[in-house]
Amino acid sequence: MKDIEDLQQRLAAAMDRIAAGVERLDKAQDSASVESLSEALEEEKLANAQLKERLRALNIKHFDEIGALKEQLADTSAQEAMKKRLEAQDAAMARLDMDIQRLRAANDQLRSSNAALRAANEAGVGEPHLINKAMLAELEALRASRATDAAEAAAVLAKLEPLLAAAQATGNKEDA
Repeated sequence: MKDIEDLQQRLAAAMDRIAAGVERLDKAQDSASVESLSEALEEEKLANAQLKERLRALNIKHFDEIGALKEQLADTSAQEAMKKRLEAQDAAMARLDMDIQRLRAANDQLRSSNAALRAANEAGVGEPHLINKAMLAELEALRASRATDAAEAAAVLAKLEPLLAAAQATGNKEDA
């Protein structure tokens, strides 16, 4: 029986050693598991930081693109406004040219009427229709001259309006 007890003790000691070994293996396995999980956590943190940096860079790029598009839109609006101003100036210049042509024609008519009136006076024949014709030519010349003056004023105004608008916009920017 002593052998059985001795074997039992040896068996219990072996079982204790096995249990201690299993516990050490579990602890080692847990440590390895914790280390691998820690490494995985660090890798995920690094990946997360990289993604945040990429997102920040994309946001900056996005805001820069939006700013560029707004500038292009402002430039387009400025171009449209400039185009309208140029069209207004062209119209004013066309009207001025037309009125100058009208003034030239009226002055030519006035000169020919005056020449005919002078010739009639030299001949001693005072013809009333020549006097009326001369007066009508003079009235047309005065109307054409007035229209030319108005067209010149409109052309000058068309040139000044963009300058005044730019000066006003610059003044508003300085006030802000």
